Amino acid sequence: MRDTVAQKQNTTPTTAAAVLRLFFHDCMVEGCDASTLVAASPLHRTERDPSLNLDLPGDAFDTVVRAKTALELECPDIVSCADILAVATRNLVALVGGPAYRVPLGRKDGLVSDASRVEPNLLKPTMPASQIIAFFVSRGFTVQEMVTLMGGHTIGFSHCREFSYRLYNFSRTSPTDPALNPKYAEGLKKLCENYTKDPTMSAFNDVMTPGKFDNVYYQNLEKGLGLLASDQAMAADQRTKPFVELYARNETAFFTAFARVMEKLSTYKIKTGKDGEVRHRCDQTNTVNI
Repeated sequence: MRDTVAQKQNTTPTTAAAVLRLFFHDCMVEGCDASTLVAASPLHRTERDPSLNLDLPGDAFDTVVRAKTALELECPDIVSCADILAVATRNLVALVGGPAYRVPLGRKDGLVSDASRVEPNLLKPTMPASQIIAFFVSRGFTVQEMVTLMGGHTIGFSHCREFSYRLYNFSRTSPTDPALNPKYAEGLKKLCENYTKDPTMSAFNDVMTPGKFDNVYYQNLEKGLGLLASDQAMAADQRTKPFVELYARNETAFFTAFARVMEKLSTYKIKTGKDGEVRHRCDQTNTVNI
């Protein structure tokens, strides 16, 4: 499995960010049970269908499918898709420079994947800091753990439509979000000027080291280089600012905290026993009822 995942990353360098995002989206909606991997049928909309998940990269799903195929050839019906996604995420984070961490195994795959469960359980980039903090606290994560998990944005990209409101007609007094570094804002305007015609246009979350898992993401926030408003707000809010400052100065502190919180996240509301199954295929449950 390690070789399969590494090969995919080498072929497609955006794979690490893609899988990390898929893992977070899966875990936040009813727990880490691979329910987001289930494809829709003509009669049923699954977690993949809502707008918040439509942009989940195909490379992330492909990575899990490749790993599952390799494992099924060696040991059929033993390793769940949920375990594969958790381990692949850990391996890929380490491959792009991030910390390695322990991944407890034994998750079962969820029996249910329903589109209606997505919207209430995922963050939106326009959410204010208080709402994001409440989101994580209600799920058993501290403010520091929230800031730590947001550090996953050190890799990956966001589509222009997710932050375009910060660039154009932001308010009556300022056409551009004043929290944005002015030169950075001008660069984003040029990059995204045709985003309404081309919805795939995007920008790296970390403009400095987009392909490396490091603490530069937090340094960027201190300079007004946060792409998403929800990220940039962490550098201003007094509840989150101390942790942004800590991680910006101390990468070891960030890596240690990230490893710890990812291990915690990977066991969030997992399914065991009769509450789950080991799927034969990751994109469908073993029974027709999803």
